[in-house]
Amino acid sequence: MSLLANIVGTGAALCSMTSFGPQIVKIWRERDASSVSLRMYVVTVTGFSLWIAYGVLIQSWPVIGSNVVCLLMSATILVLKWRFEKGDMPGAEGPASRP
Repeated sequence: MSLLANIVGTGAALCSMTSFGPQIVKIWRERDASSVSLRMYVVTVTGFSLWIAYGVLIQSWPVIGSNVVCLLMSATILVLKWRFEKGDMPGAEGPASRP
């Protein structure tokens, strides 16, 4: 593999892995995940799981490693979505409590 390919791959992996950080910090600080799309993160978590399986099948540790980190971070957002959903918090008016 060429040096350029390694540089591009490393840059792509770092961007992917760090892209979830700001969303996690925002949700945690505001204790609000109502603007996060549940469907999008379910698909994202599924996609990273499939990338990990692909990495295992082709025995590519860089693919496995970067996607494990991305899976953990996107799964964290999914858990925070369930935990801090405004409509699900005690005392909060949500869609389920409306007539």
